[in-house]
Amino acid sequence: MAWRIRFDPAAQKELSKLGHESAKRILKFLHERVVKLDDPRSIGEALKGSELGEFWKYRVGDYRIIADIQDNVLCILVVRVGNRREVYRK
Repeated sequence: MAWRIRFDPAAQKELSKLGHESAKRILKFLHERVVKLDDPRSIGEALKGSELGEFWKYRVGDYRIIADIQDNVLCILVVRVGNRREVYRK
């Protein structure tokens, strides 16, 4: 399967605020590991809770990627990117 990666505008802004090396590492992870999988859930972890229950997280060092996996269009929508201490806060 060929999954696509899309970024929510807020997630794109968060990614641009990270250091160049960190942003590059996150993009490399998404394009070289997640996109190539038949099931992107296999290396992610489902989030729990009322607000984040439908999303999945990926760990990249001290950073977390919060994504909505849309099976019907084979798309992974990145909704948040940030440091693990801050990414789960509003």
